[in-house]
Amino acid sequence: MTTLHARPRTRPRVTLDDHLPVDHRLGRVYRYSAGFMGLFLLAFGVLGLVRRIGFFDTGANTALGLSTNGALSVLSLVVGGVLLAAAVRGGNTASTVNTVLGIAFLLVGFAFLFALDSRFNFLNFRMQNVLFSFAVGLLLMTGGMYGRVSGGLPHDNPYWRSRHPG
Repeated sequence: MTTLHARPRTRPRVTLDDHLPVDHRLGRVYRYSAGFMGLFLLAFGVLGLVRRIGFFDTGANTALGLSTNGALSVLSLVVGGVLLAAAVRGGNTASTVNTVLGIAFLLVGFAFLFALDSRFNFLNFRMQNVLFSFAVGLLLMTGGMYGRVSGGLPHDNPYWRSRHPG
């Protein structure tokens, strides 16, 4: 007799951080990508704040070739600090932070692409900011997912080994 409510076989759930070694050689990729982008965002935020631009000013204020205002400068300082903290921490933390912030940069780029020349453009984005947001998002995602997400990982890769324990 067969049972109709048989429990289906499930694959073991793979989480990205808990079971992976923190000292593998890809940690440098994650750390450097977070560090370089964090330094750039900190410089951009400091330059924007030094110019004493209004918090939600939507004028022709720029820093490092990108439009800015006080809110975008403060946000850049916060995100740059998070990236630098992830770079200092390194390993899987840096990879996860890079991936999450990369996705966030892409979403922000799309959101402000639609908000250009409207009253919803409170961060004073221009087209160069949108393109920068797309580029940073793709770079951070690439830096964060490098070696973690692929169909052709080598068998000595710690991520491949965690998915194939036998």
